[in-house]
Amino acid sequence: MSARQAEAMAAEAELAEALRLAGIVLPSLATDQRSGLFTGLFLVDLGGARADVVERLAEVVRRGVEAELADRKAGSG
Repeated sequence: MSARQAEAMAAEAELAEALRLAGIVLPSLATDQRSGLFTGLFLVDLGGARADVVERLAEVVRRGVEAELADRKAGSG
């Protein structure tokens, strides 16, 4: 296994765990092995998901961004 492949697989696992903590499952989440074989760059394929799952994902991301911005603002004052 190449370092790039291991990096993509670790990123996939990290995202899957973070999503699991938020109660979200992307059923098609996977490391795209074919891309790496042809280009040397292994991509993480997020796959398809139902609209309600994507809406929940957007909500979780939005809350995380808002919390990050609030932390930055509190740290700068």
